Amino acid sequence: MKKIIYNRFNKAWLSDLPRVIYTGKIFVIVSAEEARKAVDYLLTMPILGVDTETRPSFAKNVRYKCSLLQVATHHNCFLFRLNYTGLTPDIIRLLEDKTVPKVGLSWHDDIHSLKELGQFEPGNFIDLQHHMREIGIEDLSLQKLYANLFAERISKTDRLSNWERDVLQDKQKVYAAIDAWACIRLYEELIRLETTGDYELVDEETELEIEEEFKLYEKIAAEKR
Repeated sequence: MKKIIYNRFNKAWLSDLPRVIYTGKIFVIVSAEEARKAVDYLLTMPILGVDTETRPSFAKNVRYKCSLLQVATHHNCFLFRLNYTGLTPDIIRLLEDKTVPKVGLSWHDDIHSLKELGQFEPGNFIDLQHHMREIGIEDLSLQKLYANLFAERISKTDRLSNWERDVLQDKQKVYAAIDAWACIRLYEELIRLETTGDYELVDEETELEIEEEFKLYEKIAAEKR
């Protein structure tokens, strides 16, 4: 049976989905030496997922610089606390690397934020948003993409938390790790679907019409009982 995916994923459907559980290891990087070791390891991987976080501002004309760079493998995630380390030579080496594909979402915005910390020439990055359109998906937020392809819900509760706090909370670490790790899963599933054709694209509006017709049918049937 082919996988059903939707051109647009209705936000109302999210609440019925099970929450994504991350079971990988998380390493927090706060020094240049730790960054060097982490980058050496990450550049031996076949693929990486990437994302960034910035402390939110709730005051007018107050804006913070990028606080965190998350880089995930299939089984673990490294959180580079840029508000402590800045863009070290090794982090720049990672960002400029052209050998290991690094998958992100709307990565152009992340690169712009990172370049505010230091100049570099972006290496081998893949933006999921560009490629998801190839199979007809129009809703391109990470949460909706993951729900669409895996029927699981990524919680966004900690998105607006303080990413510059002295010590990150465990829930912040997990949130950050999932956002990077999910990019690998989404990209590999996209490649599988494109290669096998094992999917059926459903128009969301048609699906909603069917749901409404079914609800009406149930109501009429109940009244006749």
